[in-house]
Amino acid sequence: MQPRFLGRLSAADAVTTANAALGFFAAVAATVDTGLAARLILLAAIADGLDGVVARKVGSSDAGEYLDSLADVASFGVAPALLIACTAKEVWSWPAEPLLFAAGIALPGLFVAMAVVRLGLYTVLDTNSDETEGVQTTLSATILAAGVLAGFVTPPMLVALAGVLAIMMVTTITYPDLHWQDALVMGVVQALAILLRGFPGRVFAWGLLFLALAYTVAGPRFYWRR
Repeated sequence: MQPRFLGRLSAADAVTTANAALGFFAAVAATVDTGLAARLILLAAIADGLDGVVARKVGSSDAGEYLDSLADVASFGVAPALLIACTAKEVWSWPAEPLLFAAGIALPGLFVAMAVVRLGLYTVLDTNSDETEGVQTTLSATILAAGVLAGFVTPPMLVALAGVLAIMMVTTITYPDLHWQDALVMGVVQALAILLRGFPGRVFAWGLLFLALAYTVAGPRFYWRR
């Protein structure tokens, strides 16, 4: 008896499901090594961009857009939220700091909830558009993971940033899709932030954080559209 997906899914869908698996690995890694978890989230972001390239080259299946959103919930919703919660747990304990500990859990929980809402709306409304409303989940996860790898962003800052990004994901602010040249540059910076260790790795993590934040803040108004 053959699996039901044989002949129904495309090569792009295989990359998408690999993205989902990376999200799971990142979530597990967050409980033992936050740096590794951050790198796996950034690797999932590269896979998320790659599945679009593969889809344009060889085609996609009818299930592709749904699989993509489901995978993104794991990789860019649950995994970064657990990463931030585990980072917060390292500095705030229960019951010594109950309010701070609760914030370190509640705001990442809000992040997951808003990521699910945003991805559902994106699948219904924005899939075939060259722009989207609200900050992309991939971008939000990239900011959080780069912040962890940069090493300068403190746990309280990361928790607050998770809350801000949760709200920004469901705003009506319009973000144009990245052009392939800019996506390639960001992908290279991501890859170097993943691969390099020590000071060089932190430099590229800071570079990635700067690029991601610059697009988040200035993209809706100043990024060049087609």
